[in-house]
Amino acid sequence: MIVGIVGCGAIAHIIAQNIKDEDTSIEIKYFYDKDGERAEDLANFVNGVAVSNFDDMLGKVDLVLEAASQSSVRETALKVLNSGTDIITMSVGALMDTELRNELIQAAKDNDAKIYTPSGALIGVDAIKAASIKNISSISLTTRKSPKSLGRDVDKKEVLFEGKASEAVKEFPKNINVAATLSLASGKDIDVKIIVDPEVSRNVHEVVVKGDFGELKTRTMNFPSDANPKTSMLAALSAIKLLRSFDEHFIIGT
Repeated sequence: MIVGIVGCGAIAHIIAQNIKDEDTSIEIKYFYDKDGERAEDLANFVNGVAVSNFDDMLGKVDLVLEAASQSSVRETALKVLNSGTDIITMSVGALMDTELRNELIQAAKDNDAKIYTPSGALIGVDAIKAASIKNISSISLTTRKSPKSLGRDVDKKEVLFEGKASEAVKEFPKNINVAATLSLASGKDIDVKIIVDPEVSRNVHEVVVKGDFGELKTRTMNFPSDANPKTSMLAALSAIKLLRSFDEHFIIGT
């Protein structure tokens, strides 16, 4: 499988480095970034090819991995799917736009393509997907991050946001993709609280779900990526595991 990456930042580097060092049929070969130098650097690192125009990788890849931004999803995902190519979307917050999501799903159906969204920086996504078969009565996410991770200059704990996931992903497009993942997995626009806390050094996500299945509570305490504190290491690892699964014959999880 030939893979092209859109967005050559911290997540892309972690993914490319790990796949490069593995004995797998997955080859990450093409790289695009609006900053051409970043694409060149990552391509050189894995003996790949940097393209100056995103369209140049279409028709040459079996799958595109988007690791750039919500705006990048809007600019590239439809082109990818209309070419009959699968896509992994890391900036899942973009898919909270119902009109865009429905348009992409229809394009995927029309062109026999698939849209993948990794579980990202969360645990328990499989269980929530399973629970959504029956009624989920409530689901909430409380996220705590350091001022550095949220790009804030504060010296005491403060609630920055309290509301629905659909609004959270607009106000914090680089910080709260987990809210979109939970919403899409559960089929609900979940309740979200975002707290900046100088006392925490990890990205903490607490999830509470209640429904016909019973009750679920999870607490994920992620190490931020060294290269980008807004990103949790687990988010990159979830994409690596998804890529590996395309080469596996024994699949665990929903």
